[in-house]
Amino acid sequence: MVCALGAAVCFGTASVLQAVAARAAATAGTAPDGAAGRADGAAAGVDAALFLRAVRQWRYLLGLTLDGAGFVLQIIALRNIPIYAVSAALAASLAVTAVVAARLLRIRLSRAEWAAVGTVCAGLAMLGLASGPEGTDQGPAALPYVMLGVAVGILLLGAALGPRLPEGSRALVLGLAAGTGFGVVEVSVRLIDDPAPAALLTDPAFYALVVGGGAAFLLLTSALARGSVTAATAGMVLGETVGPALVGVLWLGDRTREGLAWLALLGFAIALAGALALSRFGEPTPTEP
Repeated sequence: MVCALGAAVCFGTASVLQAVAARAAATAGTAPDGAAGRADGAAAGVDAALFLRAVRQWRYLLGLTLDGAGFVLQIIALRNIPIYAVSAALAASLAVTAVVAARLLRIRLSRAEWAAVGTVCAGLAMLGLASGPEGTDQGPAALPYVMLGVAVGILLLGAALGPRLPEGSRALVLGLAAGTGFGVVEVSVRLIDDPAPAALLTDPAFYALVVGGGAAFLLLTSALARGSVTAATAGMVLGETVGPALVGVLWLGDRTREGLAWLALLGFAIALAGALALSRFGEPTPTEP
């Protein structure tokens, strides 16, 4: 659980840096006159050019470094505690983002938002008390292939349907797709049995992890650059928590301590509700570079 919370700190801090860089990259890449509409439309889905512009900025690179550290901590957590506990901790990274944004970007938190931060912490404490060891089941033999199919599917749908989505629902859909990609990563980590390079090359779970993570980063960058920040981040939180938690409980054998299932369920719901209340901090207002 300490590793899961450490991952949340890394991811939450990284999101502040990456969000500012994504907005700056989107502004820099806006085409003049009539071409602007075409550029905006292309960036509504999977926009590799936007990602390449963002990754040239030091804030985005620092954010990626923190993401890398968080990913290592996430892997350690996923190999030791249930997916539902890790998912809730990662969703709680929004509480970290809110606090970091308040300090670094001078964004004022309301009393309700500070209460939401406390709510997230309370929910995580309940989860920590109720969580048992990770499950040892491997699930159906087809599960790694299903994860790979989901990863490829969200990448293709994001590229094909993103520009065609209505403006009002685009951010929510892209955020949900990005969260689903992150959820694929969480499940795939548990499905990998042998980390040896030779074994990874023949393991569909490894390819699901790579494709799911890549698709999630591309879609999240596009969602952060345009559209409703609150909707995009709320969609991401839902996508990376609920689905993976259900997979862990239904097929991978994740359980709670004896007699504390109610506490784990309550803690999960409280932490998720607090994270959703803080969803506007998925992309805080950027400051001048």
